[in-house]
Amino acid sequence: MLMQNSGFDSYQSVDLDAQAASANPHQLVLMLIDGLLDELIRVKGHIESKRLEAKSKGISKCMNILIGLDSALDIEAGDELAANLHDLYEFCIAELFKASSENKAEHLDSVEKVMKNIREGWEGFGQHA
Repeated sequence: MLMQNSGFDSYQSVDLDAQAASANPHQLVLMLIDGLLDELIRVKGHIESKRLEAKSKGISKCMNILIGLDSALDIEAGDELAANLHDLYEFCIAELFKASSENKAEHLDSVEKVMKNIREGWEGFGQHA
């Protein structure tokens, strides 16, 4: 069983690398948001199952994605939109910290809701760009 999971994980990694290599910046943002949303699901399971080390690693992955998204913002050129996204990313990071320190999955629900809304807007923006 371990061998099967290892092979599948390798396949997923190669597939993701290939997608990222051919993606434009808009698609990369969507991929990052999707990765964050997927990891949130895993973190919820880790909290519910009291797998604290795995929870911490998952929270760290989510925070790193948010930090990456935030660092890509151009606050000066993006004006109010970029500033609002920055505030939302900061809110999500704070909620992730609370989820980690309190071991409460409901903080993850807030992050999920915000990021799904951002994803929806970003996806809509891509259709009109």
